[in-house]
Amino acid sequence: MELKNKIAVVTGVSKGIGLELVKLLLEKGVIVAGWGRSEPEFSHQNFHFFRCDVSQEDQVERSYLDTVARLGFDIRILVNNAGFGIAGSFETMSSEDWKSMFDTNVHGIFYVSKRLVPAMKTADEGHIINIASIAGLNGVANFAGYVGTKHAVRGISHSMYMELRDFGIKVSTIYPGSTQTHFFDSIEGTQANENMMRPQDVAQTIVQTLETHPNYFVADVECRPLRPRGKK
Repeated sequence: MELKNKIAVVTGVSKGIGLELVKLLLEKGVIVAGWGRSEPEFSHQNFHFFRCDVSQEDQVERSYLDTVARLGFDIRILVNNAGFGIAGSFETMSSEDWKSMFDTNVHGIFYVSKRLVPAMKTADEGHIINIASIAGLNGVANFAGYVGTKHAVRGISHSMYMELRDFGIKVSTIYPGSTQTHFFDSIEGTQANENMMRPQDVAQTIVQTLETHPNYFVADVECRPLRPRGKK
């Protein structure tokens, strides 16, 4: 897809991969609607922030209506990046924490995507990228809830692309490994460090996936740090 002058919605833009992606898209000439719970310390004439918690469908509806009122209906790119994880053993995890991860990481993708797909069908062109995790490909001790959400993302994404490919819409899933973001701030015993991937590199992979030829579709991209424990 030629990115210049396209309109994109990116969720979870306050920091990390989402914010780095916004910056790269703007460099490519994309007009970006950034949806997030908190506004990033960043400004650009083609960046439009909309406060939104994607776990709340009424907020998604409002942000969608506000976005199309400001930028129009012809949104060709959607990156479902909003998500978070809470660590804890399976039997001690609170039901509230468990549900909150599914509300954001899984239901949020549904709430947002269903509103943007009709215009992509009309245009016969669109690209939805869902950010999963290496945790969507295998189990991780003390992360059953988070792992469950990311396995769900994988299944939803694959089903979406089977439904939408004949309408010119690509649905790709990115599976990043450990990345230097605020994801680890609330996880005891683990801190972001220089041996993890840089968020801007994951963002670059997303841009490269978006820039593919119209008839070339990347279903899954797995990204990992080369030396997660540093040099031996």
